Amino acid sequence: MAVVFISGACQESEQSRKKILKIYNWADYIDEDLLTEFPVWYKEQTGDEVEIVYQVFDMAEVMYTKIALGKEDFDLVCPTQYIIERMLKQDMLLPIDRNFGTTGDYLGNISPFLRDRMDAFSVPGKKAEEYMVPYMWGTSGILYNTRLITTGEVQSWACFWDPKNKGKILMKDHYWDVYNVAAIWGYHEDIAAGKRSRYDVSNDHTDEDIVMVEKQLKLLQPNLAGWEADFGKEMMTKGEVWMNYAWSGDAVWAIDEAAAVNVSLDYVVPREGSNIWFDGWVIPKNAGNVKAASYFLNYLCQSDITLRNMDVSGYTSAIATPEILEAQIDSSLTETVNLSYFFGPGNDSLRVNPIQYPDSSVVDRCVLLHDFLDKNDQVLEMWSRARGDSLDRRMIFILVGFVFLLAAWLIYRRIRKYQGKKRRLGKR
Repeated sequence: MAVVFISGACQESEQSRKKILKIYNWADYIDEDLLTEFPVWYKEQTGDEVEIVYQVFDMAEVMYTKIALGKEDFDLVCPTQYIIERMLKQDMLLPIDRNFGTTGDYLGNISPFLRDRMDAFSVPGKKAEEYMVPYMWGTSGILYNTRLITTGEVQSWACFWDPKNKGKILMKDHYWDVYNVAAIWGYHEDIAAGKRSRYDVSNDHTDEDIVMVEKQLKLLQPNLAGWEADFGKEMMTKGEVWMNYAWSGDAVWAIDEAAAVNVSLDYVVPREGSNIWFDGWVIPKNAGNVKAASYFLNYLCQSDITLRNMDVSGYTSAIATPEILEAQIDSSLTETVNLSYFFGPGNDSLRVNPIQYPDSSVVDRCVLLHDFLDKNDQVLEMWSRARGDSLDRRMIFILVGFVFLLAAWLIYRRIRKYQGKKRRLGKR
């Protein structure tokens, strides 16, 4: 079966639509060989044929807007948790059909750690676990060059606001993540004193909190080399910046890539805390092939398929089977990690990559973030001001005036040139 990679939606009849599975995913987030292998597996399980139409996005908001406008009929999309929460509250999703006939139900392979956290996004009358399948998860923290900044410095978010690091930091161009960093740092003294919890400062979104976050982001701005959506990890591998606010999966990839060119990188979740995030698969309400979509989710939750997707992306799967654990054990590591929270009792001293699978002590200082909901527009306005997106009105007038004068001067030059040409022709 062919896999079609598209940049826009394609049109087809209702009958042919039942033989197409439209998937909308983050870039570089799946072993793309699976897109050609799944139709074979699907026919073996159901007797039905299916062709995959595959499209990628680099910002969850872009994906959300396409679905919300109702002009796209994707069968599967893979947003981050807060977008899933928004879509569920706005009745944009269909429940996952777990009637797989004689095929085993592999959705049960998802770790209880993430199944429990899905409950936080349930809405009245709708249990979140019936509408989403967690895919990859991780932490957010600091990816840093160990030869340019010390391990001790990055143990605190203070390093991002330290004037000595001016122009040495890349920050994610994403208000959802960055708001949390600024909130946790801005209120770190209150958190330490027990006046407020990390969860509260990250999720309350009061008017006072938003003002404080804007203040912190404006203080941070001079230290930034730029805002990035996805290129930060590449710049880190080249040693072009000292630090990057990063997702753990990108950190795993960057550390491996950098080592190959003799650049030493590492990753840490600062002591003040950060967030646990997860991306999950959902079926939009206007999907045209719910059956194939549900089977694809079941397909992804198999251990061998999971390992392939982890290997390609560098991210950590939500699947917690013995096969996954066995594959992650690295006897060459000296330090151990307590993963009883993820793989179950008895797994409290494992030699695995602590960036992919953070120790329980790291998880304890990370919170789950919700959508801004009715405060979303207010936060976006703050975000625009903090990043300096809006030009001062006087500057706009100056720029417009300059452009006008430049245009007038160019017109004057063209007229003079034309008149000179006429005089030369007249002399002939």
